[in-house]
Amino acid sequence: MVIPSRAPSLIDKLAVAVVHEPVRAVNSYAPLPAGAREEALRFLLQTAADAGVTLVATKPEGDGERKLGQAWPFPSPFRVTVRTVPITEGLDRVEARARRSLERLGLPRGDTVLVSSAGDLAGAEGRALWDRLEALKARGLYRHIGFRASIEDGPALLARRFQPDVVELPLNLLDQRAQHTGVLAELASLKVDVHATSVFADGLLFISGEPLPPEMAVHAHALSRIRRRLAEARIDPMQATLAYAMSLPEVSAVIASVASAAELRAVVAAANAPTPALDWAALQLEPATVAAAGSSLQGNGRVSSAA
Repeated sequence: MVIPSRAPSLIDKLAVAVVHEPVRAVNSYAPLPAGAREEALRFLLQTAADAGVTLVATKPEGDGERKLGQAWPFPSPFRVTVRTVPITEGLDRVEARARRSLERLGLPRGDTVLVSSAGDLAGAEGRALWDRLEALKARGLYRHIGFRASIEDGPALLARRFQPDVVELPLNLLDQRAQHTGVLAELASLKVDVHATSVFADGLLFISGEPLPPEMAVHAHALSRIRRRLAEARIDPMQATLAYAMSLPEVSAVIASVASAAELRAVVAAANAPTPALDWAALQLEPATVAAAGSSLQGNGRVSSAA
């Protein structure tokens, strides 16, 4: 008997980035003994695997790669993306560290290696840097290569120049510029996969009764209006912002940063909820407002502690 394959769903786009820093102590493993932290990380990854998550985004800072390499489920169902170190450390160091990332992760090959900053490609050594990554791909160490960028970096122009497989962009309910300026459509026309980051806008939609970050305080009224509209529609902010990013056909992965299995379960539940019938454009901050507040809205995409 032939068992029909499962139809793709929006949850298939969900990817995770594991937060290891103690700043997330409320929900993370930081207060736990070392053995318990390792077990919590294994439980988080197994929870991700059980939920159908297949992509894990990593970065070279700290000891996160090694911790992940020691905690993968077996056999691991995950594809992994890694970032380069800054080009200021030198081309040889960038290449060596990209190789070292695989060793630390315990992987024979990675899915994607991303230039950590579009500015590294725009500089004098940008082409030489890209050639190094293309060589890693040709040797089979990474299946895809790409770069991380903001809207201000002109990602579509860079994509036309370098022809990446993947571009990682900040994109969320409050900052919809990638969609409305045509960047997503142009990247799709170039057959570039888009990985969305900062999908929770640094937790701004989850702040209630707390002071906003200083750079966002002037936007308190607009944020209050958006939260009120979601409340009137009886839609949880996490559900809304995940649904917005996942509903975009040009986006192939939506990366949520999580520090614990509990946070991941909350994200998975929100991602699995029915897509709300909302006027997405009415829930964004004004484009000029977003541009002025850019760095705040392009934070690490973390889930708030309330999640």
